[in-house]
Formats: sequence, C-alpha cells, structure tokens
Amino acid sequence: MIRPQTLKKFPLLFNAHTNTFFKKISSTLALLLILSFNSLFGQTLERIEPMFWFTGMHNPKLQLLVHGENIANTTVALTYPGVKLVKVNKVENPNYLFLDLTVAPTAKAGKFPINFTVNGKKILTYTYELKNRDKSAGRIQGVTSKDFIYLLMPDRFSNGDKSNDVVQGLAETALNRDSMYYRHGGDIQGVINHLDYLKDLGITTVWMTPEVENDMPQASYHGYAVTDHYKIDPRYGTNALYKKYVEIAHAKGLKVIKDVVHNHIGTHHWFYKDLPMKNWLNQWPKYTQTSYRDQTLMDIHASAADRKQMLDGWFVPTMPDLNQRNPYVQNYLTQNHIWWIEYAGIDGLRLDTYGYNDPVYMADWALKVQAEFPHLSVFGETLVTAVANQAFFTGGNTVNRGFDTHLQGITDAALKDAIYEGINGKNGWVDGINRLYATLAHDFLYKNPNTNCIFLDNHDLSGFYSMVGEDFDKYKMGMGILLTMRGIPQMYYGTEILMKNFSNPDGLIRSDFPGGWEGDKKDKFVADDRTNKENEAFNFVKTLANFRKNSAALQTGNLMQFVPQDDLYVYFRYHAEPKGTVMVIINNTEKEKTLNTDRFAERTAGITTAKNVITGENINFQNIKVPAKTTLVLELR
Repeated sequence: MIRPQTLKKFPLLFNAHTNTFFKKISSTLALLLILSFNSLFGQTLERIEPMFWFTGMHNPKLQLLVHGENIANTTVALTYPGVKLVKVNKVENPNYLFLDLTVAPTAKAGKFPINFTVNGKKILTYTYELKNRDKSAGRIQGVTSKDFIYLLMPDRFSNGDKSNDVVQGLAETALNRDSMYYRHGGDIQGVINHLDYLKDLGITTVWMTPEVENDMPQASYHGYAVTDHYKIDPRYGTNALYKKYVEIAHAKGLKVIKDVVHNHIGTHHWFYKDLPMKNWLNQWPKYTQTSYRDQTLMDIHASAADRKQMLDGWFVPTMPDLNQRNPYVQNYLTQNHIWWIEYAGIDGLRLDTYGYNDPVYMADWALKVQAEFPHLSVFGETLVTAVANQAFFTGGNTVNRGFDTHLQGITDAALKDAIYEGINGKNGWVDGINRLYATLAHDFLYKNPNTNCIFLDNHDLSGFYSMVGEDFDKYKMGMGILLTMRGIPQMYYGTEILMKNFSNPDGLIRSDFPGGWEGDKKDKFVADDRTNKENEAFNFVKTLANFRKNSAALQTGNLMQFVPQDDLYVYFRYHAEPKGTVMVIINNTEKEKTLNTDRFAERTAGITTAKNVITGENINFQNIKVPAKTTLVLELR
C-alpha cells in the first residue's frame, strides 16, 4: 500500500485531469482514491538515491537506486536533453530497481520527470533534478601538512539547539548526560557556535565523527552505525545546516573533514530491513565476527580462510558488513561520497576501518573520487602495530604488494606508539626515545609520509593526558612533538584543557566538553573558567599551533633526525633559506642536560641565535640547556 510520507515526498500524478480533480476534493478523499488505485497495481515509490545529481561530472555514469513496494513491476521512462536511461536493472527483491543513466557534458541543470508505468498507465512520477556544480572559491581545498585537525564527537561537544535533543519517531528518545551510552544533545549548531574558539586555538581543520543518521535503539551516538546515508541525523541538524556549517567554517578560514564508513551499516538501516539482494551483505551460515587481524591481508603465508574472516566478518553484531564486491554496493557508496563532497564542499575524508574493506573496490573508489575532486584529501584509519603494516595500505606499491591502493595517507598509529614510548619508556638500544628515532627511519616505506595523519589519541583510544599519568611535563613533551613532526597533526577535543580518562569502558573518553551545555557549572571555552594548569595547557597548544601556522619549515619542510646520544634526541624541520629552520630537542630523562650543537653543523651552519618558540627568549646556541622532561622547540636564525 502507498504510505502517507510518500505523498509528501513525491509528486504522484496519474494525469492532468485526475490531478485537477484531486485539488477540488478533500485531501482525505484524495488519499482514499489513490490508495484504491494503488491497490490495483501494488506499487509505491519510497525513495530514489541519489535524490539529485550534478552536471559536469567527470564520470558521466549515474546509477539510481529506486525503492518502493513492487517497484520492479513498473516500466521506467524519462526524457531530458543530455540524459539517457541506458538500462533498468531488476534484482532479487522486487522492491528495488537500479537505473543506469548517462549524463552528457552538454546536459544543463534542470528538472525532469522519471515516470513509472504499469500497462501503459503512469502511476508514479519522481521529479529528478540536475544541479550545477558549485565552482565557488574556497570549496574542496584539501587538508595537508599545513593544517592542524581538531577531532570531536558532535553529541559530546556542544548543544547549540535544544529543540532537536529528542526527536520523536526515532528508535532512541532517551537523553541522559549522566550515562556515557545515551545521547547527550550535542549538535552541529553547537560546533558552529565555537568555531571562533577553535580558530583562536590555532586549529585549521575540523573533523567530526559521522553526522549521518544513526537511528539505532541505543549507543549509536558515535555515528558509525549509519541508517540513512543521505541524511544528517536529525538530532544534529539537517542537510542544509551541515552545508551551512561547512560554508561558515570556510568563511572563517577553517577546513572540514567528513568521516565516512565503507565497511558496515547499522542493523536499523532502511535497506538492511529490506535487502536489495542477499549478497548486498557479507553473509555467513552463522554470525561470524572479523578477526581484526590485519596481518592476514599482507602475510604471504596466510590462510585464505583467515583473510576472508578479516575482510568479510562483521565488525560487531549490530553493524552488518557490506559486500563491496557487489557492483551495486560499490556504486551506491561511491556516489554517496561524491554527492556529499559536491553538495557540502568539504575538504577531506577520513575513511573508517579502512583495512576491513575490499582492497580492489577501495582502489577504484579512490580513483573515481579523485577524478571528480583533484584537491580533496583522503586518509584511512589503520589502527595497526607496525610501519610496514600501515605502508601496506598506502598508495604507490612501496612495499611490494603488487597493487596500488591510491590511498594518500593513513592514521599513523605506529608513530603514536613510538611517541608514547619516547615519553614514557626507559631509554635503551631500541626502547625509549630510540623507538621514535627508529620508527621515523622507516618512512622510506611510504610514498609520502607527510600525508599521514599523526595523533596521540582519539575517540577509540585512551586520552593522552591519562596515558602520560597526568604528568604535565610529559603532556607538553608530547604536544611539542605532535606539532613539530612531519605529517598532518590531529588533536582530540578537550586535550587542550587536559580532559582525560581511558578507553575502557569507551564512554569515559567521550565526555562532554565542559561549557557546551546551558547550565554547566564551568565553561571551559573561556579562560576565566579554566584552572591555571588548564590555561597553561591551552596556551601551550595555542602558542605552538599559531607558530606552526606561520612556519613554512613546520608546515612543508623536510625532516632530518640525528641518532639519539646521551639520551637527547634532535630533529630539524627545514626549508632552504630564507624560509627558515626549526630545531627540536627532546630530553625524556629526569635530569637537565646540556647539548653541544657542533654535531649538527650540516643544519646549523651560519646560525647565530635560537629563539625558544614557547617563551620567546633568545638562548645561547652553542651549548643549550635542556630541562628534564622537555621538548624544546627552537626557531633558528
């Protein structure tokens, strides 16, 4: 039967006479007549996705997913200059059609009807629209090593619109800030309200965990259990508000990263409830979870069964695993991401659970997305344990994989682990600060290590301040490394004000930002409500981050490191003159040390003075005193 929401969403036109007639009778009688007419044929039209598209795309091919009861029993036709219906694909489920279209370069923006007929009678019409591509300056800029990313969870950052805290009709309507597993009410408007705070801090790029609808019964505030790929979760706002958020960020000189999930969906996704075909998902005789063993993908001795479980096993029971070898799934995901990029003008993508995806599809995805948006930046989540494992996923076939993923960069977990070892570990031949040196020495495995996203924590990992035992000196050491190292630095929300906690249970690391909610006892967005130590942390990050904004050496400079000696580790970020040099000295011991700079002549020839970036003071460059537990950042002149 036809559903009321269908009437609101789509124009259902039988012919001009009946349409005129319906205008003259009550809406109730009109609905009854439609229902009676529909009962003869049993077709409805629930949705078409993408709901609109764009002219002038590099790839002229477009595949529309059509969903509605018994929609496969209709005949489809359309007429519009430059648009051709090439093929109507029927699949196992009669509630689906997949329409293959070509949109010629000559096609103009405009609207046209897609008609669905039975026995020659038009029973359903969808008015499709082609929009012009937005060529405005400042859109889809890309995120590079010049940037500093701020990662936040929208439900936990700030509540800017209380009217959407609870949305009736969704599976979860509980709102409880006392529980880490319920919704808290943060939203996109809350992020918009604090963009100036982020800009002042020195942030250049904002990355939110997924904003699309997660209409799950519980604990889906994180955003990784999508239930509608084309819709912003109404508790966060609307599609239009998301687009506005990107535009406001760009106007303030900030970039935006969107977090997307290829691997899985939520069990309450509309198409999980009515699968187009059985192999839309990776199906097993009984529930089979992924092994989480990335080594099975790169191990030349690996079992095929082990590899299959890694790739095709479900992440968790509530997140069904999409079969990316299915060409319809491929088209759906790729077009969805292209649609969001063009619609909103975002600057980069973070790809969730990258290693769990089908590698052949992901390489094809990368080529198609980059063909449409050459400046877009993309990095994949790879929470693995070694540099070679990470490099295996990156583009360029640098580790003899025999296959190019075309992936620009990864989340550099190996470097994160090495930084922790350098801060917390006891120095030895391969331990302590030597681990950091040795890890960077493996950068030859990457096509370009500067496109890797480097970080100390995130929404899945324990907080950095907790991981260094709430030792403020170690905190500053780590932040000093993060903001001077090669790659694209990313900081998790609240790290700048010493928010803490561990990832087990995971909710603890996902606390609300104090001051993001009306009635909060303290507003940590303002200095007056922060403690002295919190302000010291904030100002430390702010000073380094804003220095980095104006330092070509830190943004795009080369990296040269020296073998640690006397428990001191030294590296340089540099450009040819006159762009300057930054020298970083790390002392992870409990004692002050003195560093003689004669050893570094190949990078320091002609240098007469050094300025401490944090304090602003000039120091004696010949013999530098390095306090205990310190990352000293010096601008050389």
